[in-house]
Amino acid sequence: LRFIKKTLKEHADEVVTLHKGTPMTLKSVFQSMNLSTYDLTVDMLDVHADRNTFHRFDKFNAKYNPIGESRLREVFLKTDNHMNGKYFARIIKEVASDLEESKYQNAELRLSIYGKSPSEWAKLSKWAVQYNVYSDNVRWLIQIPRLYDIFKSNKIMNNFQEFLSNIFQPLFEVTRDPKTNDELHKFLTHVVGFDSVDDESKPENPMLDPDAKSPEEYDDEENPPYAYYLYYMYANMTVLNHFRKEQGLNTFVLRP
Repeated sequence: LRFIKKTLKEHADEVVTLHKGTPMTLKSVFQSMNLSTYDLTVDMLDVHADRNTFHRFDKFNAKYNPIGESRLREVFLKTDNHMNGKYFARIIKEVASDLEESKYQNAELRLSIYGKSPSEWAKLSKWAVQYNVYSDNVRWLIQIPRLYDIFKSNKIMNNFQEFLSNIFQPLFEVTRDPKTNDELHKFLTHVVGFDSVDDESKPENPMLDPDAKSPEEYDDEENPPYAYYLYYMYANMTVLNHFRKEQGLNTFVLRP
């Protein structure tokens, strides 16, 4: 809340997003929602996590939209937006400096990789290095939403292997030769592990069939079961970790 109010005061005329192709300043974003800094309160932001939040990923996810507005999430809490994640980096740096000041507190913050395209890692690490979101008190965990079915129905990919390749291929390449992407190499030294996230209340068949298709053959419209996602994440990470260890690099844990 403090950050939003301060930014609105000091950077009201900064262009923060495009709406149907038209540039919008921070001021006009808030005007379009009929809001001024005086109206904003902590309750109004509605981002508190209560008991129900942690059992339902959809509810948890909704809490990331300040005042229930996805536009504010995009402006303040995304690394990949019109301003290349400038505000999000500033918020993180403020949180990190508070942690450093209190000395004995550490945070493990999560960033998303969606597996939508192989360039996501390069974008994310460029953001991290450009804004220097490094802190001795912060480590990063990468969360991977289980969105294969959405990408498949939007014809972004043909099979599950493409989803896996988008996530892991850039990591194998930069492990083999860090010079292929210095920023990613640097960023990965502060990543501790991976998490798998989705709406856990969705019903699914928990058993893996003995004749389950391999990822390159898996081209169904529906999401593979949780166990399938986890098995292939685990399999890729195990190989990646052995490779990184041989190269004298840090390894990752799977913490879904």
